[in-house]
Amino acid sequence: MKIAILGYSGSGKSTLARAIAEKINVPVLHLDTVHFVEDWQERDRIEANTIIKQFMAQKSWVIDGNYTKFFKEERIEKADSVIILAFSRWACLRRVIKRYFNYRKSSRPDMAEGCEEKIDGTFLWWILYKGRKAQPLAELKKIQAKYPDKTIIIRNQKELDTYYQAHELNHITTKNA
Repeated sequence: MKIAILGYSGSGKSTLARAIAEKINVPVLHLDTVHFVEDWQERDRIEANTIIKQFMAQKSWVIDGNYTKFFKEERIEKADSVIILAFSRWACLRRVIKRYFNYRKSSRPDMAEGCEEKIDGTFLWWILYKGRKAQPLAELKKIQAKYPDKTIIIRNQKELDTYYQAHELNHITTKNA
């Protein structure tokens, strides 16, 4: 089983990825851990692509993240299921603020070690505006149109809770999870 999880920043991609990977006992890769190294520095692109290629060579996996430069088309093509979290900007903002208070002064499990949780104006602008431009939305719709039989779109917390219940997934929300 191969699952790709995409969606807006703060929508819960990493939490869902961990829950699914735990449930079906497959490895999970959070692309944020590949993109960043300590102190929010970007990893060398060749090194990052090597990590992802090796991970994708496995029989089964869950990968969360949108990064186009990290074999996005290939990830989606190879995936048996594509889950898109298309929460509203305000829901994502609430989730990011909650995440900040849960992980401040530490690195969350789906982030590179040494990348302490932070909120700044640039990130808030990304969540509310820049990450919501027409192009990312068009890309998500294009994926759904190209792969309708394997794409699931989850638009809000109620739909996500229903997904968790239907698949008997445990929410992984604590700092120590």
